[in-house]
Amino acid sequence: MPANLRAIQADITTLQVDAIVNAANSSLLGGGGVDGAIHRTAGPALLEACRRLGGCPTGEARITEGYRLPARFVIHAVGPVWRGGNHGEPALLASCYRSAISLAGQHGVHTLAFPAISTGAYGYPFEAAARVAIAAVRDAIRVSPAIREVVFCCHSADALAIYEKQLGECDQGDPRARRDKARAGRGSALPPDAN
Repeated sequence: MPANLRAIQADITTLQVDAIVNAANSSLLGGGGVDGAIHRTAGPALLEACRRLGGCPTGEARITEGYRLPARFVIHAVGPVWRGGNHGEPALLASCYRSAISLAGQHGVHTLAFPAISTGAYGYPFEAAARVAIAAVRDAIRVSPAIREVVFCCHSADALAIYEKQLGECDQGDPRARRDKARAGRGSALPPDAN
């Protein structure tokens, strides 16, 4: 059955999914925003696990246990810093989403949640980043059939509206997406109002 893609407004550290994706920096040693929140909630064992990984290049991802998080795993994806859009940023952003999906598939993840990678301190324009994220995830899950649900976890109502609009536009323009959505039905790992 094809994966269900949806957006919610929530604190990603509270989600009951198999894996959450961390918008990490290349050191993997924690930072601000989503990265800091995930490290604080998971506890010091996450930092130790990340130290052992030795960092991660931009456009790639690494996986650790979730420790004190409800999620079993944290997938640390390193997105690009926005430098105007002419320095490979879209390709690097898409690559980190694809890398995260690939790791999820390799580790038996059925449900996972993404934040809006690179849109905080890294300055990637939100609407453009959401477009890249949705397209990259749609493509990647076609070759990762074990993944049943991907949640785009938004920090604000404005961010949620952008994701919902773009998900709807993708469904309207892609006959495969409409077919996949129809097949997926109402099967969801999270309740519609998960916050």
